[in-house]
Amino acid sequence: MNNKVNLLILLFSTIICGLATAQEEMKSDYDIPYGNNEEIGKYVTINGAEIYYEEYGKGEPLLIIHGNGSSIGRMKYQIEYFNSKYRVIVADSRGHGKSELKTDSLTYVQITKDWEGLAKHLKLDSLNIFGSSDGGIVALKMAISRKTKIKKIVALGANLRPDSTAVNVFAVNAVDGMKKIVNTKILEKDTTQNWNLRKQRLGLLGDQPNIPRNDLSKITAQVLIMAGDEDIIRNSHTVEIYENIPKAQLCIMPGQTHWARSESPEYVNGIINKFFKEPFKRPDSDFTKRKK
Repeated sequence: MNNKVNLLILLFSTIICGLATAQEEMKSDYDIPYGNNEEIGKYVTINGAEIYYEEYGKGEPLLIIHGNGSSIGRMKYQIEYFNSKYRVIVADSRGHGKSELKTDSLTYVQITKDWEGLAKHLKLDSLNIFGSSDGGIVALKMAISRKTKIKKIVALGANLRPDSTAVNVFAVNAVDGMKKIVNTKILEKDTTQNWNLRKQRLGLLGDQPNIPRNDLSKITAQVLIMAGDEDIIRNSHTVEIYENIPKAQLCIMPGQTHWARSESPEYVNGIINKFFKEPFKRPDSDFTKRKK
């Protein structure tokens, strides 16, 4: 019975938390131990929690924000690619990696405030953001709050709500199944894992975010909304996000999944880099407006 439960935990964790894919494991690590770099890693107290972060490169600031159940190290392909082009700033979000949890109810609101606090701590006047999955949600929330001056955002695999109108049913069911397992483990007072932490991360996935569509109209930053055509997020929902941001572009990548950033890093990084480098355009194909 325990083996079956452990297999379910592994399966659900892989689906919903973006653990290392087979392709990530096959590729050798870089010389720099991203996420565990004792030479440059730092802690700062933000909103009552110790938040761990690292910085690489010089120039215009670029925040790279990881997804649920992940950490700095899982964004290594983007850090390695962009640290020769930008001042790359990466952090373990609250309750992830080396950063403290310090709450009984983890929310995207809190994580967003933490990232805004880090930007303030570093005195960043203007910045760009690449956010993957939960990181994309946080990036959009930062743009909506406008407490940080943001030039451009790339949000990969983000969603506005947690239900099946936004997220494919298999993922919704996986989260529900994992919730039941975690709640059972907590009732049994099992100590093999930090079940309270898992519960709070699942709360992000299963009960959040709850971003009103109309809030997207508050975004003044230029945004690229990305997803794989076989993403966890429904293609229709990705289009919905794109259509409601004033200055947005859309990229649904053929033959890609929610983990395109690690499965096809060269491809994904090239798209992100092109968006950051080139002037923003949102051309109009309405031929009826064209002069004769």
